[in-house]
Amino acid sequence: MRNAAAQRSDLPGVGDFVAVDLSEGDSPSTIDVVLPRTSALIRKAPGTPDPQLLAANVDVVFIMTALGGDFNLARMKRYLALVQQSGAAPVIVVNKSDMDGSAGRIEGMGPDVPVHVISARTQESICILEQYFAGNRTVALIGSSGVVKSTLTNQLLGRDAQATQEVRGYDGRGRHTTTHRQLLTRPHGGAVVDTPGLRGLELWNTPAHEQGFDDIDRLASQCRFSNCQHKTEPDCAVRSAVARGEVEGMRFAEYIKSTSGQGRS
Repeated sequence: MRNAAAQRSDLPGVGDFVAVDLSEGDSPSTIDVVLPRTSALIRKAPGTPDPQLLAANVDVVFIMTALGGDFNLARMKRYLALVQQSGAAPVIVVNKSDMDGSAGRIEGMGPDVPVHVISARTQESICILEQYFAGNRTVALIGSSGVVKSTLTNQLLGRDAQATQEVRGYDGRGRHTTTHRQLLTRPHGGAVVDTPGLRGLELWNTPAHEQGFDDIDRLASQCRFSNCQHKTEPDCAVRSAVARGEVEGMRFAEYIKSTSGQGRS
């Protein structure tokens, strides 16, 4: 199987259906082939030029964000592009409906993309999302750490299958809890794929100028201040990169415009 795969993303991943040779006795069984996928969430693997499969044969993807420190419209657009390239149907889920925020901005991301503002720990919110499991469909959850993907997964399963942690109080950002991708079946139909928080997202097979601002987001995480606005603050990694010519001035201006009023990306 490894010898036949043209790239790493061709190997079996979460959600794949495979043909298996069930050997007799103590001999190990082997996977002969990965069956054709109906959808494939593939990103550029961090630090390499290779594709990375996040999940396969997913029907719907909940693109999760939270009002507060995590909310970032530019990042949401990259998530949406990832799902649209995969063949699955995107649904935007905004957690923490009891907080003030700018969720209304998401409405303009696409006329056919549903947006639900929820509180992940309430049964009313779960009832809203149940419609996407009709017909035993598989739903994947993607987003950064701290947007309660694991909490919502537990609610959708009706049991505590995934460990959870509270977000950091001083900036509203999350800590990694889920460490691997996993498909979990629901007793009342369908399945959930929970995924670790994505620190960064680069689209696979997409020109750099269409990627959004993932490179600038990574630079922003190196700024001296966690709430850096990239204007006059000292030790701003983003402005330093612009000064060195590593980030074009026009892209930097577009980045500032896209994150205006949101704090640091």
